[in-house]
Amino acid sequence: MEFIPCSLCWYQRIAMYPLVIILATAMWKNIKDIATIALPLSIIGQALATYHLGVQYEIIPEAASPCVQGIPCSSMYINWLGFITIPTLSFIAFSFINFFLWKSRHEK
Repeated sequence: MEFIPCSLCWYQRIAMYPLVIILATAMWKNIKDIATIALPLSIIGQALATYHLGVQYEIIPEAASPCVQGIPCSSMYINWLGFITIPTLSFIAFSFINFFLWKSRHEK
């Protein structure tokens, strides 16, 4: 869609993209204890998404965000149903990953 990402979006991508490789490799090699590797990265990504949502909805002031040049972190490229933004989608994705990784640790 050619949206220019802000700094917080980049940080969320940095947390999300390695998870694709880590989790795909774990599925392919049938590694059971992948949560110890992937869960910290996913929790960091969810924390970043939560912080980004706080900036977008003006709970956290814009001055407290790392977006000092370029695209402001408070910009909303999409706004589906009045509340679904790109950081919301990121938060939901990290939430699902965290839930299933946590569940996999407790199914032994």
